[in-house]
Amino acid sequence: MLPNQLSSDERLYGMLCHLLAFVGLVVPLGSIIGPLVIWLIKREQYAYVDAQGKESLNFQISMLIYGIISSILIIIFIGILTSIIIGIAWIVLTIIGTLRAYEGRHYQYPLTIRFLK
Repeated sequence: MLPNQLSSDERLYGMLCHLLAFVGLVVPLGSIIGPLVIWLIKREQYAYVDAQGKESLNFQISMLIYGIISSILIIIFIGILTSIIIGIAWIVLTIIGTLRAYEGRHYQYPLTIRFLK
């Protein structure tokens, strides 16, 4: 579907699938729970939300795994650097995903493990 053919609701819920990842800054595992809730509620109603919800969830789960590995690597000090890089990448890429989704464009995060297809 072309961006101009998406309804404002589709774009809004697609955007929320990405934006609600920032709940993780306040709530443990909120970066997964926020997008999951929107995706579960709206995935059958809007194909665009289904696609963006899966993309956001795949990215958030991947970032969680990378963060856990990075935390373990703190023992050999390289984890400090990787944790900073992962944190910055998470914020920047989540903002980009949010903006692209609101524009109605399908966005694929880089370095994402595809758990949900």
